Parts: sequence; C-alpha cells; structure tokens
Amino acid sequence: MSETCLLNLVVPPEVESPVTDWLLSQSCVSGFSSHPIAGHGSSEYSMSLAEQVAGKRRQLLFKLHMPYVDAHELLALIKTEFSGSGMYYWLQPVLESGHLA
Repeated sequence: MSETCLLNLVVPPEVESPVTDWLLSQSCVSGFSSHPIAGHGSSEYSMSLAEQVAGKRRQLLFKLHMPYVDAHELLALIKTEFSGSGMYYWLQPVLESGHLA
C-alpha cells in the first residue's frame, strides 16, 4: 500500500466555508486544492426538485495529498465535525509526486 494518498471530499455548497476554515486549522493539513464541480444524478435524498430536473447539483471537490495514516485520522474527525452534512469521500493511493524544477 502507498504511504501517501489523495483524500477527496465532495462538499455541499452550504458547508464550503466551514469546511475550508476547519481544514486550514488542522495541523495534519499542509494545504489542499478545491474545485467547483457539478454532481449529476437523480437522488431524491441529495438533490432538490430543481436539481433533479436539471440533472446536476453544484458541489465542491476538496483534494488533500497526505500520509495515509493522517487521512484516516482526519476522516474520523470530519465524520464527527460534519455529521449529517451530506459530504462524500474517497481515498486514492499516490504512486508518485513531486515538484518539477
């Protein structure tokens, strides 16, 4: 298993600012990227009627590159801090990374 991973968080717009501020306050987070995305589907649970008709919902994708162990600890905190927010996550192993000179 890779020592580092990419933690991906799909965040509803209504919690974008609280999640951003919270992530910036965490000592294990050295930085992250965020991107506006459109979630597509027809789930009555996660989409309003207007979003179901449009077939998409505005969301944000946060990407955090970090040690696998830290990602699991951070996820445990996120699950407590943002319970019921509707966030979705997944982890991906990072095979290689670095800065280009």
